Amino acid sequence: MINKNKYDVIVIGGGPAGIMAAGQAALRGKKVLLLEKMERLGRKLRITGKGRCNLTNDTSIDDFIHHFGKNGRFLKPAFYSFFVNDLRELLAQNGITTIVERGNRVFPECESAPIVTEALIRWLEKTGCKIKTGSAVSRLNIIDRKIVGVESLQSNGKEYFPTDAVILATGGKSYPRTGSTGDGYKLALEAGHKIINIRPALIPLETAGNTARQLQGLSLKNVSASLWKDGKKQAEEFGEMLFAHFGLTGPIILTLSGQAVDALDQKSIVEISIDLKPALDYQKLDARLLRDFGEHSKQQFQTILKSLLPSSLIPICIDLTEIPSEKIVSDITSKERQTLRNWLKDLQFNIIGYRPIEEAIITAGGIDVKEIQSKTMESRLVSGLFFAGEVIDIDADTGGYNLQAAFSTGFLAGISANKNI
Repeated sequence: MINKNKYDVIVIGGGPAGIMAAGQAALRGKKVLLLEKMERLGRKLRITGKGRCNLTNDTSIDDFIHHFGKNGRFLKPAFYSFFVNDLRELLAQNGITTIVERGNRVFPECESAPIVTEALIRWLEKTGCKIKTGSAVSRLNIIDRKIVGVESLQSNGKEYFPTDAVILATGGKSYPRTGSTGDGYKLALEAGHKIINIRPALIPLETAGNTARQLQGLSLKNVSASLWKDGKKQAEEFGEMLFAHFGLTGPIILTLSGQAVDALDQKSIVEISIDLKPALDYQKLDARLLRDFGEHSKQQFQTILKSLLPSSLIPICIDLTEIPSEKIVSDITSKERQTLRNWLKDLQFNIIGYRPIEEAIITAGGIDVKEIQSKTMESRLVSGLFFAGEVIDIDADTGGYNLQAAFSTGFLAGISANKNI
C-alpha cells in the first residue's frame, strides 16, 4: 500500500539553503516536502545585506575557499557543483538581474532582498515542492543508522512524515526572530553528530572606555583596522567602519570579529588599532604635517585638525594627544607633532567583549565537517541524512561568501538526496 504521507525527500528549513535543496530535489522528479517552523519562508534572507541582499561575490573558487579559512576546502565540491554564474543565471531566469559592485559584491539590480526572496519562493513552488510553514521538526526518526522519517509539531498536534532522505538546513543561531534558533544543532546532536562550539561571527565588538560612545554614528571610509592578540598582530582589513554606543562595527570590524571572538574566549588581551591615514606611511604623514603646519603656522591646533579629521573626531584627538586645542601651530613641538602622527596611525581600542549571538550576522561553529561527505553533503554517520548551509561548521567574512555557500551546499544536498533514493 502506498503511504500518501511519505515523501522521497524532506527538507527542514526554508532559508536559502533549504529553498535551493528542495527545489533541486523536486526538479529531478522526487516527491519533496519543505518544513519551515516560521509562517513564511526566507525570513533571514529578506533582511540580508541591510535589505539589499549581497547574493554572492564575483571571484574565483580558490578565493572563496580562502575566505572560509580552515574549513574552506570542504566546500570545493559544492562550489564546483553550483557557483556564482549558476546562481546569477538561475536568478535571471526568475526575473532577478544582478550587478557587481565594489569588492566584487553581487547585488540584485532591484536592491531588494524581499523581492529576491519572493522570486526564489515562486521558483520553488513551480518545481512542485510541497511547502508546509508553521511546522517545527521535533525529531528525526532513525533506524539502524538510516533516516526513516521526521516528527513535526503542527498547530493541531504532532505529525509524522516517513521519508528516505532528510536535508537539514535550519541555519544557525543568530537573528532568532527570523527562526534561526539553533534547532538544527539539537537534531544533529541527537543523530550522533559532533557540534563544534557555537559562537557569533560577523559580530560588532564592545570596547572599554567612552571614546566609541562619544563617536556614535560616525562612519569612517578608507581606513585600516588591525586586530592584536596579546600584543601580536593577527589580521588587518581596509575599508569602512562605524562607531556605536557599545563599540565598533561596520564591514572591516565584522570581518575581524571572528578572530576577536575566539581570542576573547581564550581570555587573551584583544585590541583594535585604527589607521586613519593608511595611504601615508609614518614618514610621508610626518612630511604632510610639517607642510600643513608651515602653511598654517598662525592657526590654532583645533583649526588645523579640520583638514585632517571629521569634526566629531577632533575633540577626541585633542583629548588623547593632550595637545591644547588653542595652541598656535607654530608653537607645537616636534614631540607633539610625532604624538599626533602616531595617534593618526594608531587609534587604539581595548576590546572587552562582543554583542550577543542574537545580533550576529552568521553563526560560527556547527556540525563537524569531518562527519559530512563533502562530495554529497551526506552524513557519514546516518544514511539518508544531508546537511546544507549555516548549520554546518563553515563561515566566512562579509562580501556574499556565506550566502553563496548556502546556495551551493543546498544545491549539492538536493541533487545528492535525489541520487540517494
